[in-house]
Amino acid sequence: MHQVTYRPRDERVSRRSLFTSRRGFTLLELMVAIALIGLIVLILSAAMRLGFRSVASGEQRIDYIERMRTSLNDIEYQIQSQIPLTISENGEKKYLFKGKKDSLEFATNYSIFSGQNGYVMVDYEVKTDDNRKKFLSVSENAVGVSGGGETRLLNIHDDISFEYFSKGPTDEKGDWVDTWTDTTTTPEKVRIHIVDGKRDLATIIPMRAKGSLTQTAAPGTLPAIR
Repeated sequence: MHQVTYRPRDERVSRRSLFTSRRGFTLLELMVAIALIGLIVLILSAAMRLGFRSVASGEQRIDYIERMRTSLNDIEYQIQSQIPLTISENGEKKYLFKGKKDSLEFATNYSIFSGQNGYVMVDYEVKTDDNRKKFLSVSENAVGVSGGGETRLLNIHDDISFEYFSKGPTDEKGDWVDTWTDTTTTPEKVRIHIVDGKRDLATIIPMRAKGSLTQTAAPGTLPAIR
């Protein structure tokens, strides 16, 4: 005769639960798990892209500030080292200084390309690129020597312009003008406007050599200004 062994009900339920758990995840559970993993990967990818963009934007901003600082330093050195050279036209003595809203021409003893290396004529001109952005082009020619160098400063801005501080000997207050028409004097200061959107960065550069023709030395006897 076969002997029938009866197991407690709790033991049978426990074995059935163990057998059921060994069947693995159901299809719905797998789909939910895959969806969660995909969502986590998507969030991590977005965070990494945002981080990379922030780093790239920060580097571009640093590069922009450094270029701006270098360009303004070069311009300041040249304007402060301006030399009041004169020329004669039809028997009339005139300063070799031409200032307009979008251009500036003068003599200086500081060269962007070679530093303190003799007198050079500097010609600044505001130009427009293919994207309708403004940049400042600067060219140099050594006095009495043909040929020179040219480079681009203050690149990619909405607008760039010059102003000149005019003050007569009897004036209590001076005025800023965008065109310098007096050929017998030079301005006391030059102001550069750099516009980006609603932001207008104005830099004022004082000129060390200034005054009327009667207050300056004759050409060829001018001291070098540093």
